[in-house]
Amino acid sequence: MTRVNGATLDGVSATALWTLRNRAAFAVGPRPLIEDPYAVRAHGSIDYDWDRFGPPSQSHPLRALALDEEIGRYLAHRPGATVVALGEGLQTTFWRVGAPRARWLSVDLAPVMDARAALFPTDDDRMVPLSMSALDLAWLDEVQDPSAGVFVSAEGLFMYLERDDVLALVAECARRFPGGRLLFDSIPPWFSRRTLKGLKLTPRYTAPGMPTAFTPSQTVRVFEALPGVASVRSVDVPLGRGLWGSRILRSVASLPPVREFGPSIALLSLAG
Repeated sequence: MTRVNGATLDGVSATALWTLRNRAAFAVGPRPLIEDPYAVRAHGSIDYDWDRFGPPSQSHPLRALALDEEIGRYLAHRPGATVVALGEGLQTTFWRVGAPRARWLSVDLAPVMDARAALFPTDDDRMVPLSMSALDLAWLDEVQDPSAGVFVSAEGLFMYLERDDVLALVAECARRFPGGRLLFDSIPPWFSRRTLKGLKLTPRYTAPGMPTAFTPSQTVRVFEALPGVASVRSVDVPLGRGLWGSRILRSVASLPPVREFGPSIALLSLAG
């Protein structure tokens, strides 16, 4: 259990600190990997044993950049759309994307929303905080004009939910938001099994169990079968630094037999 500026984060909610630290770590220095001043400021204001997560990883800032790109591409064509950030945690996508006409629904459990209110600005009327689970479908009613476009992000969320709940949630989004987009990331089944046995990332930190996993091929097969899902596209993260920036390793990781063993990001186009 962790106290963050008066809010208590534990279990899955505490993973928001992990992703925040990783973005902040790569947002400083002469050549930052990601421009994320709000993450840097929030990270610096929290008194926490950050080393329990182990060395900073580029995976989270690169995932964030991939999300920024897809949201920006959608809003370029539908600038008045609504963005719904499910399980938003301590993400700062709203400020990085900077869409002046988009409405932004930030959805997460009450303790996380309390932490967000303590760490980030709350004076922009375009951002609407909703203290609820992503599985509480009341948030769908907060989208005022679906015809203007809807982009739903589930960054770092679906792996912590049960598979049937994920499929039901996506099916409802497809029904309610024709023409919209839904982006989520997945872990491979082998990694899911390790977390369910108690995966210690460091001697002081055990990752929460992640019961839901999809390989890239499973993602296409499972989600294209849902009513209202028109297509599924794989999204690559940008190249990073060091080994993360190797084009040779990227090419190898993209080979069909190999990519099934790694994490993945998918963008669903909803029919309409």
